[in-house]
Amino acid sequence: MRRTEMLQEIRKMRFDEVYFGWSESRLTQEEAARILGVCDRTFRRYIDRYEDGGIEGLSDKRLTQASFRRAPVDEVMAVAERYSSRYRGFNVKHFYNWYWREGGRRSYTWVKNTLQSRGLVCRSAKRGAHRKRRERAPLLGMMLHQDGSRHEWVPGKKWDLIVTMDDATSEHYSMFFVEEEGTVSSFQGVRAVITQKGLFSSLYTDRGSHYWYTPKEGGKVSKTQMTQFGRAMKHLGIQMIAAYSPEARGRSERAFGTHQDRLVKELALHGITDMDAANRYLTQVYLPAFNAEFMQPASEEGSAFVPWRGENLDDILCEQDERTVSADNCVSFEGLKLQIPANRYRCHYVRVKVRVHRYFDGSLAIFHGPRKLTDYDQQGKPKEAKKAA
Repeated sequence: MRRTEMLQEIRKMRFDEVYFGWSESRLTQEEAARILGVCDRTFRRYIDRYEDGGIEGLSDKRLTQASFRRAPVDEVMAVAERYSSRYRGFNVKHFYNWYWREGGRRSYTWVKNTLQSRGLVCRSAKRGAHRKRRERAPLLGMMLHQDGSRHEWVPGKKWDLIVTMDDATSEHYSMFFVEEEGTVSSFQGVRAVITQKGLFSSLYTDRGSHYWYTPKEGGKVSKTQMTQFGRAMKHLGIQMIAAYSPEARGRSERAFGTHQDRLVKELALHGITDMDAANRYLTQVYLPAFNAEFMQPASEEGSAFVPWRGENLDDILCEQDERTVSADNCVSFEGLKLQIPANRYRCHYVRVKVRVHRYFDGSLAIFHGPRKLTDYDQQGKPKEAKKAA
């Protein structure tokens, strides 16, 4: 018996007792109404219904009549069939987005109750204890999060998903797959943000070795010994903030939980197994839809982004290593011999300190101070000589 039906039966029994007390003048109408928890006017209505139809006259007719707003059986079966045949495994909110895009007009609660009543999705477990969350940054660009998540995004393949998002709104500015997270992928995410929005104030990251140097395992990060990434952020004036626990990165961790649930199913739904195709899907379909659904308005109007009008970003967001030029005007770099050609600025560069830059695509360049001397391909061959040949 449903709860509403049980309460109706209890009300009938209590009214039967109260009615006889009133009819024998042991109770006034006000006292009888107070016992039933209604006003005396309602009690008089109960008396009229009881005297006209007996105890059944008190029955609530709404419990036996179907609501005119109830969905037809065919519609209920169609939604259940659509979920079980095409979207099985999606959580309710994820499925509801696709249901709405495909022309559905029922509410989220109706869809959830329909799927739960047919055993297609499980009811959520009770939430844990209440915890106070960290307040979001008030302005766009005040704090960004960057993190990577290694997961089996397509069957049999584990990739790293690199996400750069705004703390104020949870908007994802950059999102792409790579074989392995590292310095290059971190540079790529930051470069995408600066190109689209401009310079931001601070970056919140984990203590990965490409972000920070940690002298003692499990200890504090070093603020003086910087990685390649830290050196680039200092050059740009971006403050780096280290997180010391997954809970501290709760906002980005929850976002990755959503991606691991939804993105795997969407890639499978479209038959995508190649990384290039997956990155195109991220950029063209998934990222705009995710931002439209999950992005929150900032608590204050305005933006902390500053338009970038400086030097070439590629020469900052790259690996830089110092080398000493040998007697044959060559620089040794990771097994390669980089020949410096003659130029009009110096007779030679023997024993001169130079910088070797390695870019996203693996190409190289040698700098002497602010001046670029030569560009090289991935094999260490000068690009100018290659172009002339």
